[in-house]
Amino acid sequence: MTQKTNFAPAAAPHASTIVSTSEEAIVAGETSIPSQGENMPAFHARPESADGPLPIVIVVQEIFGVHEHIRDLCRRLAKEGYLAVAPELYFRQGDPNDYSDIPTLFSNLVSKVPDAQVLADLDHVASWAARNGGDPHRLMVTGFCWGGRISWLYAAHNPQLKAAVAWYGKLVGEKTLNSPEHPVDIATDLNAPVLGLYGGQDTGIPLDTVETMRHALRAANAKAEIVVYPDAGHAFNADYRPSYHEESAKDGWQRMLAWFSQYGGKKA
Repeated sequence: MTQKTNFAPAAAPHASTIVSTSEEAIVAGETSIPSQGENMPAFHARPESADGPLPIVIVVQEIFGVHEHIRDLCRRLAKEGYLAVAPELYFRQGDPNDYSDIPTLFSNLVSKVPDAQVLADLDHVASWAARNGGDPHRLMVTGFCWGGRISWLYAAHNPQLKAAVAWYGKLVGEKTLNSPEHPVDIATDLNAPVLGLYGGQDTGIPLDTVETMRHALRAANAKAEIVVYPDAGHAFNADYRPSYHEESAKDGWQRMLAWFSQYGGKKA
């Protein structure tokens, strides 16, 4: 299947700045994770050799699903000593590779995926990782775009989570049956410290909503931090898209690794 090796069609045009990580000293590939009575496809990557159980990072996909960029992020995390797992969280509702534009992808597929289903699936990913070489006491999550919002929600959902890093995930929004709460609504319920990474030029996530979230976090006395990169727009870590902002992306990646390390992940 060609889509397993490429980038999501709806994410075109693709940029020339694509970062590709080798599989030297790591093991990476497709797997299947039992979840809610079905087998959920997932990509995983880990170091080739490990002394004992590995810290776990669940990588939550962008709107585009688990395409080549998300797989590469898993490989990068494996190089840092993590067991990284990216589940295909739309698999019951459809395949994001069937869509060539973002509005249709969102309306026909993404909007039909219930948050409750996603959060339960992530619990099964954590359980699978613990049975396959991961350390359940060092469980982290990171997500991008659609997955950034989910990372906030998961930090309020799973009391076993140690840390979360949310990349440009929406913070406020219309409440629907599938999305009854947004990050701003769960600021008081966070179980784990959350680092939010946002772009000052992001037209889809206005800075006033970032400030609203900051106020909610302060009011809740939550352990969280939000960093805004003034010159970056949405999807600034997406090196395969024109939105890529290398300086912000590299800084955000290092901040993420330091955040995970600070809260019990791989030591920097």
